Amino acid sequence: MSDLVLAIGDKNLSSWSFRPWLLMKQSEIAFREETILLDRPETRVILDKKSPSGLVPFLTHGDLKIWDSLAIAEYLNDLFPEKQLWPAEREARAVARAVSAEMHSGFAALRTVWPMNFSREGLRHLTSGGVQRDIDRINAIWTQCRTRFGKGSDFLFGAFSIADAMYASVVSRFVTYGPVALSDEAAAYMQTMRALPAYRLWGEGARADMSA
Repeated sequence: MSDLVLAIGDKNLSSWSFRPWLLMKQSEIAFREETILLDRPETRVILDKKSPSGLVPFLTHGDLKIWDSLAIAEYLNDLFPEKQLWPAEREARAVARAVSAEMHSGFAALRTVWPMNFSREGLRHLTSGGVQRDIDRINAIWTQCRTRFGKGSDFLFGAFSIADAMYASVVSRFVTYGPVALSDEAAAYMQTMRALPAYRLWGEGARADMSA
């Protein structure tokens, strides 16, 4: 399936692009990467021409375009069932979908006040305006999922899954604006995600974006 093309924004800034990109890299799904730099004079013209939603990311597969991070993940799950991108066990799969959907639609305060700035660390930003409430909820999700479904593994549900990809940019935000107070389980999860080769590769790209 090397005819898959994933269009993404700047690696330093585009948190939604990071999610499907990390999922595909970590799962060893072959694809071609197309970068559309954001906040440039030509950005709007390019996106209006190429993206169904006028946003990134979007995945192109032949004549088909999928323009939402979670929808891209679901399409990849259908396309590559052998990769088992959701947990195999029914209850774990249901919870994984629930926490992924919660990330997709929630945590507005965290996303607004702490935008992704992947290459920065330790800014110690304020946690007002609902940010602390979002941090507490994410801490609870990571702790509960690893304790109940991920025992004996480093990830939320045992093996790496779509749920891990969905929370990857939160890991980067906690590094950028933290440190944040987390349970031992959640802190260990952060370290696991940061150590992933694909996570580190994205970081290299983010730093290159900053120096370009």
